[in-house]
Amino acid sequence: MPLGIYVSVPFCRTKCSYCNFASDVFSRAVFEGYVGRVCSDIANAQRTARKIGATIERGVDSIYLGGGTPTVLDPAQLQQIFDALKAQFSVVIDTEITVECAPGTLTQQVLEVLLRCGVNRVSLGVQSFIDAEAAAVGRLHKRAIVLDDIARLRAAGISNINVDLIAGLPHQTAENWQVSLAETIATGVPHVSIYMLEIDDDSRLGRELIAGGTRYHAHFVPDEDATADFYVAAGEKLTAAGIAQYEISNFARPGLESRHNLKYWTRKPYLGFGVDAHSMLVSSTGQQEAVRFSTSDTLEKFVAGSPLESTPVTQKTAFEECFFLGLRLSRGVDLGAIAAKFGTESVESLRPTISELIDNGMMQRDGDVILLSPRGRLLSNEVFQSFLAPSDASTLT
Repeated sequence: MPLGIYVSVPFCRTKCSYCNFASDVFSRAVFEGYVGRVCSDIANAQRTARKIGATIERGVDSIYLGGGTPTVLDPAQLQQIFDALKAQFSVVIDTEITVECAPGTLTQQVLEVLLRCGVNRVSLGVQSFIDAEAAAVGRLHKRAIVLDDIARLRAAGISNINVDLIAGLPHQTAENWQVSLAETIATGVPHVSIYMLEIDDDSRLGRELIAGGTRYHAHFVPDEDATADFYVAAGEKLTAAGIAQYEISNFARPGLESRHNLKYWTRKPYLGFGVDAHSMLVSSTGQQEAVRFSTSDTLEKFVAGSPLESTPVTQKTAFEECFFLGLRLSRGVDLGAIAAKFGTESVESLRPTISELIDNGMMQRDGDVILLSPRGRLLSNEVFQSFLAPSDASTLT
């Protein structure tokens, strides 16, 4: 089964106030050492897999450079990463190759190297088409830059473009949100990701909101009900425009769903490189189904060679994952397929849980298929916890 490959580039021009990822602003002098370490890990991938009891296929049908902002790297450094991947893996002809890009970082030199490396999909971190909203959270672009980047990508032959939007940004109103949605649809992009603002202590804005402060425009963040309304409105407007929801946060025109991200939700093997990169590979020992492992979430520890953290995926874990990952997808989970893989008794043990969730309006059922209801999408973590053993539910994020 072909692999998906993810490469983390944790560098940004500025750290957005809402960001809770393992990324930050660093001197460009750091880039070269980081890229060298990533390329070394790529070259040693087979050896690493053997050490943790996993197997790696050489065939690859999706590559995703995320971050951070991969396009802040020098063109030669981007080329170096792709050269390392193609030296180690067999990249099939129709491989989906995605690079995340902050609007305004797509220089002509960067665009040329993306084309040379076979990139055929770009994800733009727009977040809002309202300039004041974007500026309030530290984004450096304006609406006009986004539109120019999309035009330049299309002119270069890259039409498979995703636009990220965030519901719940400071100063966001229902009217402004409708403008951002209308602008997104008007661009004609085939894929849109809608995220609700995450409020946790891993971001500056989140910490300020929790503390009840006013820095980072925290006192202008819409309340939870308004943010939920924005999310629902996005689903309605995008669906009406032919951009259908296929996952909790993702919408696409037919046939243009993210092949790479689908690997995560359908539990296909993927391999990550770089800071805070996660992987899941088929086990080579026969004692468990798969192995999940991750790198350090700090740049210093990663570059210093911090050991991987690995976790075996047992049959019990795999069974739970089929629900809390599969239910993210609009197509839902086929109980018949689950029973065929894990046994009828395993599915029967969940009948009371499933019935309760349906009665509470969190899920729907169509024959053997269960899926999240519109309300369940808004409260998805509550649904997912229902399918986890108590010790597992406490760690769900």
